[in-house]
Amino acid sequence: MKTFSATPKDIDKSWILIDADGLVVGRLAVLIAMRLRGKHKPGYTPHLDCGDNIVVINAGNVVLTGNKRADKVYHWHTGYPGGIKDRTAAKILEGKHPERVLQKAVERMLPRGPLGRQQLRNLRIYPGPDHPHEAQSPAKLDVVALNAKNARSA
Repeated sequence: MKTFSATPKDIDKSWILIDADGLVVGRLAVLIAMRLRGKHKPGYTPHLDCGDNIVVINAGNVVLTGNKRADKVYHWHTGYPGGIKDRTAAKILEGKHPERVLQKAVERMLPRGPLGRQQLRNLRIYPGPDHPHEAQSPAKLDVVALNAKNARSA
């Protein structure tokens, strides 16, 4: 018996809609990263983009557990000497683009390189309840039903 290795014509991509309102960032990011890579499918092939297209709405209402909202710091470097900058998760979630907290969490769970960048392009995150992907008729995924720990009240 030979090991199955998918080819691009074997890949079947579906559209998934996730409502992130009240969901824990890390647990949601793990689920999204797994589905973007296609690891939930029996025909998973590591060198191909066999994951699904994912639309996340209400990403501005995600929850961080413990003191992470105030203590978690995102660093970046401007490229100039002494150019290390930082911003807390609370400041990002209250700012203009609150969806970037979830975006960075998922991005850092995917492989670095051309395949990871291709898989990340299949993710669309919106801070509010509206999205322009109704024509694709995405299937709604209930993340709270998978595990009660995925949602927190505060």
